[in-house]
Amino acid sequence: MAVPERDDTRALTVVMHTAFFVLLSASVARYLARHADGPHTPWVIALSALLAVLYVLGPALGTRPTPRRLTWLGLVVAAWAILVVLAPSFAWCAVPLFYTGLRTLPARTAIPLVALLTALAVAAQLSLAGWPDPNVLLAPPAVAAVATTVFVVMQRQAARRDALIDDLVRTRRDLAATERREGTLAERERLAREIHDTLAQGLSSQRMLLQAADRLWDTAPGTARDHVRRAAAIAERSLAEARRFVHDLTPADLAEGGGLLQALRAVAERETTPTLTVRVHAEGSPPDPLPAPVESALLRIAQGALANVREHAAAGTATLTLTCLDDQIVLDVTDDGRGFDPRAPAASGPAAAASADERRGHGLPAIRARLRQLGGTLTIESAPGEGTALSASIPLEPR
Repeated sequence: MAVPERDDTRALTVVMHTAFFVLLSASVARYLARHADGPHTPWVIALSALLAVLYVLGPALGTRPTPRRLTWLGLVVAAWAILVVLAPSFAWCAVPLFYTGLRTLPARTAIPLVALLTALAVAAQLSLAGWPDPNVLLAPPAVAAVATTVFVVMQRQAARRDALIDDLVRTRRDLAATERREGTLAERERLAREIHDTLAQGLSSQRMLLQAADRLWDTAPGTARDHVRRAAAIAERSLAEARRFVHDLTPADLAEGGGLLQALRAVAERETTPTLTVRVHAEGSPPDPLPAPVESALLRIAQGALANVREHAAAGTATLTLTCLDDQIVLDVTDDGRGFDPRAPAASGPAAAASADERRGHGLPAIRARLRQLGGTLTIESAPGEGTALSASIPLEPR
């Protein structure tokens, strides 16, 4: 939008400069046609040439009211005023000079200058007419008033438009900065969830297995070696998750094929230990294909929920139930652990652990965040000593 505006200003400037030289040439020609042998002719020709040279030098000085520009404007007005006194027909050059003065000076200074030029032009024309001609007396002030008003209004509109454009640019810049900041925070939250549901769980399982192996190394070396082998398998799986995580691909269990149900069975198999048995049930058949974000979210939710069971519930059995309905898919994770009071998560025991988990920004908050992104809901039913049932539902497009 700024380019057309500059083009319009340049075109107006060219028209005004051209009009000035046309009027100056016409005034010189008129004077020579009538007063070629007059005593002031050499002065008129010399001043006309000087005025033309001064006017040509003007664009090189810019339009801002610098000392050099103001000096130039004063010389131009002075040369023109002397010419008007010597030859009143040069008064017509006042109109382009209005434009020059209005472009150079602020309005409060330019308007008195325009009034002075107009008064001088009227006086010259009245002396030429020889009597108080109403047309000569009123027409130049009217033309000057119209020209000045139009120019000042256009300048103010341009200033308001420039201010509006600056506000829009600033608003767009602020909006872009806000979007970048929100995007950064969202990406950090996503990274935290991914790390918690993959690498952190793997490291936690490895630590528990290696600690158990260390305790049994002398008394039950066979069992200790089994624990080490399981820890190595978990490390291998975590490495695969890390590589896919770096490349922002689907979870490793889903990438192997077989769909969500097969991936849940693989997770259940890995989470099953001598003290915890994890089972998988399915009710209904998932849509084929199930949206990738839904599959990834449900798998991560299952991993996160089982991590909570393993770390906090002291359960002997956990069950993953995948229920596929026409308009939604539901994942239930139940366990027979010691449970907690969902309304008072900071009480004691597993509840205190859950509270600490929430303060770290993982666990249940991560599950809720995943579901919120997909328009899903989370329901938790639990009581001390009665286990926990977690239900995550995600709406699906109608089949």
